[in-house]
Amino acid sequence: MDKTLIVTNDFPPRPGGIQAFLHNMALRLDPGRVVVYASTWKRGAEGAAATAAFDAEQPFTVVRDRTTMLLPTPRVTRRATELLRAHGCSSVWFGAAAPLGLMGPALREAGARRLVATTHGHEAAWAQLPASRQLLRRIGEGTDTLTYLGEYTRSRIAAALSPAAAARMVQLPPGVDEKTFRPDSGGDEVRARLGLTERPVVVCVSRLVPRKGQDTLILAMPAILAAQPDAVLLIVGGGPYEDDLRGLAARTGVADSVRFTGPVPWSELPAHYGAGDVFAMPCRTRRGGLDVEGLGIVYLEASATGLPVVAGDSGGAPDAVLDGETGWVVRGGEPGEAAERITALLGDAELRRRMGERGRAWVEEKWRWDLLAERLRELL
Repeated sequence: MDKTLIVTNDFPPRPGGIQAFLHNMALRLDPGRVVVYASTWKRGAEGAAATAAFDAEQPFTVVRDRTTMLLPTPRVTRRATELLRAHGCSSVWFGAAAPLGLMGPALREAGARRLVATTHGHEAAWAQLPASRQLLRRIGEGTDTLTYLGEYTRSRIAAALSPAAAARMVQLPPGVDEKTFRPDSGGDEVRARLGLTERPVVVCVSRLVPRKGQDTLILAMPAILAAQPDAVLLIVGGGPYEDDLRGLAARTGVADSVRFTGPVPWSELPAHYGAGDVFAMPCRTRRGGLDVEGLGIVYLEASATGLPVVAGDSGGAPDAVLDGETGWVVRGGEPGEAAERITALLGDAELRRRMGERGRAWVEEKWRWDLLAERLRELL
């Protein structure tokens, strides 16, 4: 692998799925051949201390910009080219293609031989708007490879690119640490702590935002409880939608059967997945297709934990489920469909076991980090 400059806004300790994706990939590359140029997470003493502590623990060099959001401005582009030359890098990986990939031509002029830009869900949204579509086309022309998460995002993004750039696209989804997310991840301890040992548990692990579909699960609970009176919905995570969700649970009359954990440290997430009998996140597309699920790594983490999954049909979420084998895909925003599938799973232990085992095997076959990091090394 050529020595590589990673340019990104999405890097820990800033939380999020893209951040975890990039960090996990970077950790699996040769640390002596990686330099990260990232934005600052938070201004202020607390944010600076957390960032400095995180950066000091990394096996590779991390350079932070003073801004909390890198944009392809002349100043940031100049800094990136300076870092490329100072560290002897000949490859660049843009952690998110839009908009940072617009710096590609300047970095190539500065000596970069390979330019790889990773796309996520928001680039699929860019592809639908005329102005941002043109910028995405420029990014495709100025880089060697755009990577994509799954077929949904590939098809949307490719439509905005030149035929040549579209032909150079390569799939590079996030992976799953199958040694961390596993059936014996500690779920029994979480159940005991929450008083759920003898209850059927539907677990949803995600940020609390409208697209994810926690409200659909709450609205599905009356039908689920009619079939499984002791069932409980365990909502894991924090976010701006929490107050609305708590109010909805109260108005729906299911507040006693819905538990909110709030934000959970990453180290405890595998055990919280393991606390469930079924994983469900019936995500939906919003804002005319501009707010869409890029992939949904949570489905794969749940599969690695041995759970059957119920996914929504937003964007690339179906790419993370073998429909009818590792779980089911339902229409996002349809409580009836979600309730039907969840009830079927809660009532059939053999079906849960079969789907959970198939999901675990699929993760081991296709979604392991080591397999995907090797693909990235080849691209770089």
